[in-house]
Amino acid sequence: MKIDIIRHSEWAGTKFTLHLLSQILGKIKLETAQQEPQWAHVALDITPDGFSTGLLFTQNQVFQVDADIRNSRILVNVDRNVQSISLEPSKSIKWYHDEIFSALSSGGIDLKINPKPQEMANTTPMDEDDTPLEFDQQSALKGLKLFQFALLEQRKFIAPMRCRKMKPALFWGTFDVSLLILHGIMEPFPEDRVIEKAAFDEQMIEYGFWLGDEQTDIPAFFVLPYPFQYKDLNSPSIKPSEAFYDETKSEYFLPLDTIAARENPSGEIQEFFRSTFDALVDELNWQGCDYYFTPLKMKEQASGNQQ
Repeated sequence: MKIDIIRHSEWAGTKFTLHLLSQILGKIKLETAQQEPQWAHVALDITPDGFSTGLLFTQNQVFQVDADIRNSRILVNVDRNVQSISLEPSKSIKWYHDEIFSALSSGGIDLKINPKPQEMANTTPMDEDDTPLEFDQQSALKGLKLFQFALLEQRKFIAPMRCRKMKPALFWGTFDVSLLILHGIMEPFPEDRVIEKAAFDEQMIEYGFWLGDEQTDIPAFFVLPYPFQYKDLNSPSIKPSEAFYDETKSEYFLPLDTIAARENPSGEIQEFFRSTFDALVDELNWQGCDYYFTPLKMKEQASGNQQ
């Protein structure tokens, strides 16, 4: 898949709109999906056209809400009765909120969510915020393609591994596509914070892809260990050479622009994932991880998506 980078500064307004919409969809999952460790049940699916709650159940009904970027609409499907809400410039998040919940209500699903955005600088409740929002479809599609690219690379890495894992999905709080590898060691979060207590209660390694912000304009892959390691973990073993460790954030980073034009960017991303895994397994003293890479006894696929 060709890497077409879009910088944060090139679509900040549209990205903000999609982030807010993902918060509505995520909070719907928060209230209806069966609970899982590390908030896995609230993550959103990346689709060919955008992102989605996936299939949900409530009050003996099935339903799903999709943000369809390719066709500039939100689809609310209750028992196959689909209502379409247009994605347009200058609409507010209050308008989208009210339209989505009105469509659910007309199908017999009466849900309430906490309307305050989570893990965002903006804290205005979404059912009160009348601020006109930006939406540029072409920019949004470029962002979606980056998410799809990241999802593919993450799947290449995690799919064959024989470990406990959360498969890659869209985390709507931080608006990144991430996966988790867990090793079955409890590690309670040391502070009384609602989100973190459930997100960080076991040792893990998170592999993610982030679209950037006001401080960091370029999208990047990242790797985060828990418990956090606020020390210098830079090493010649970390590949490719452009990857680095930020001890103030306890994260490895691989900026996308450093490899986008390479002959084999996928190979370099996989090298980044595996080399950081090896380094962090050693740092966390996880035992028995060689087993994770025991080859699958399956015929090779013809799709070309293997490593």
